[in-house]
Amino acid sequence: AGCGSHWPTCNGEIIPQAAGTKTVIELTHRVTSGLSALMVFAQVFFAFRLFERGHRVRKAATWAGIFMVIEVLIGAGIVLLRYVEQNASIARAIWMAVHLCNTFLLVGAMALTAHFAAGRPGFSVRGRGASGFFGMAGLVGTIVVGMSGAVAALGDTLFPASTLGSALAQDLSPTAHLLVRLRVVHPFVAVLVAFMLLTVRYILAARHPDDRSVQGWGLALRVTVVAQMLFGLINMMLLAPTSLQLVHLTLAQALWVALVLFLATSFAAEEQAQAPLSSDEPRSSLSSVTPS
Repeated sequence: AGCGSHWPTCNGEIIPQAAGTKTVIELTHRVTSGLSALMVFAQVFFAFRLFERGHRVRKAATWAGIFMVIEVLIGAGIVLLRYVEQNASIARAIWMAVHLCNTFLLVGAMALTAHFAAGRPGFSVRGRGASGFFGMAGLVGTIVVGMSGAVAALGDTLFPASTLGSALAQDLSPTAHLLVRLRVVHPFVAVLVAFMLLTVRYILAARHPDDRSVQGWGLALRVTVVAQMLFGLINMMLLAPTSLQLVHLTLAQALWVALVLFLATSFAAEEQAQAPLSSDEPRSSLSSVTPS
């Protein structure tokens, strides 16, 4: 909003001369986004320099590069289509939800790139049976929660409430704007998915009690799920101040990384346990991965 409908310039200038607070915030976001893009592309470059053709690090890094390009295009589209400031259209809500979804995919691909570059084994989602189904359900559910959270945050920003009671009244009013009425969906979906994630964590972690990576990422997932639920409740009680929304978003990204790496370590451990190979036999199945 601080740069109007201009992109990549800010209010028609590369470096605004008379920048207000909103302009400084938006400009900072663009600069840090640009630096992030450079870092992702550097990650792709070194992945192709250091690892052989077909290596899982290359594949994960390639997906990260693709999602970063999409991220930039979505950000530019939001600005150029004027889905900023007080625009309360449903189209803006859809763009924001897709933006958050792509961010999750980008962060997940980056996490897997680092994970595989550290020498961790690959895995295949195919053939995982019930564990694969519930693991993928957890990933999809978390993305849905994030997308609904983006819509709820937009509603909180455009239609702020003065008290918790008035906020609930707005949410339940049939005459309220659709973005306001959609706010109530997010907490219910979040609670359901949180219980699903904790259940998936318990089941998969129990299968590999001696695997330190599985147990470590399982603990990280449990902690971030509980913390996210607590901060979500506090955020709602305090009527979603900007500072808490940022903490809530940061925790969402931490939860997502914990989930992705928990599933990666769990699936890899399960694959190794189900298909033991002799020391002189290549473990070819671990060289392929479908990044999340």
